[in-house]
Amino acid sequence: MKTQLSRRNILKIAGGGAAIAALGMPSILRAQGAYPDRPINLVVPFATGGYNDRLARAFAPYLQAELGQPCVIVNQPGAGAQLGHTYALQQPMDGYTILCTSAAPYIPLNILLQNATYKAEDFHMINLPSRDYTLAATTSDSEITDMKQVIDRLKEDPTSLSLGVQPASADYANLILTLQKAGVPTDGLRLVTYDGGGPARNATAGGQVDVGFVGGEGFLPLKDKIKPLVMYADEAPEWWSDAPTLSDAGIETDYVEGSQRGWVVPTALTKEQPEIYAKIEAAVKAASEKPEAIEALKLQELATRWYGPEASNKAYMNNFTKMSTYVDLLK
Repeated sequence: MKTQLSRRNILKIAGGGAAIAALGMPSILRAQGAYPDRPINLVVPFATGGYNDRLARAFAPYLQAELGQPCVIVNQPGAGAQLGHTYALQQPMDGYTILCTSAAPYIPLNILLQNATYKAEDFHMINLPSRDYTLAATTSDSEITDMKQVIDRLKEDPTSLSLGVQPASADYANLILTLQKAGVPTDGLRLVTYDGGGPARNATAGGQVDVGFVGGEGFLPLKDKIKPLVMYADEAPEWWSDAPTLSDAGIETDYVEGSQRGWVVPTALTKEQPEIYAKIEAAVKAASEKPEAIEALKLQELATRWYGPEASNKAYMNNFTKMSTYVDLLK
């Protein structure tokens, strides 16, 4: 069926040409100067229920209040967070995709062990409020009293204690670095490996292993069920101020910092859309410093501390360098 085009219809179409052209433009061009004008995706490269997922959901109401648009949680788990990281990099550089991820150790692991197509420099840290450290711990009623006792027993007999840990993790690297420095043979250790931090912590608290090496922050809900032996940090973190540090325990060893979790965008966004990036950074900062946000997340044992991009990127790249140095321990 043919449509008759009158002179009036032709003029209408011609007059609407600008509107039609505008509709065909990428959204970032149409919305320039008005960002944001639609919901923003908070991409979590893990399944629901983990730390990053809980952080994203708890923080979202405060972030969206600053941005003036809803924040939608998008879980993209798989391949040790590689699928979610790749997904975020593939989205338009328009500010509508923000990652909530464990930048360390997962981005380094993706690159060093999984042949990811991206580089460490492809990610820009806005803020990494959750800075975890390996905690060596035992069940609360264990006869073990300190880390030196653990080392002495393993020196005498490497099979005398069972050690719970996640393979290919900063925790495993720290365990091996400590024992190698102390002269403990590591070939005959009784290692009990777990697929996640949660099972490793539960096994430690329940006494299924003699000593567990796993991220300390996740131990907080089990604090009354464990005995901390050493925190792999130069200074005790504010969330566990009385945990013995390496120097407190008299342990000399190099170590890899554990999880660095928080808010990340593709580096390309900071270069291609600096004004939009500035709005995102300001919103994350404002939300992080809101007293009600700090209190609400603290009740859920989630971090909101504002370190800022400079400190967060420095910590992230230092971690990447350290993990590159000890990549053989992560395999």
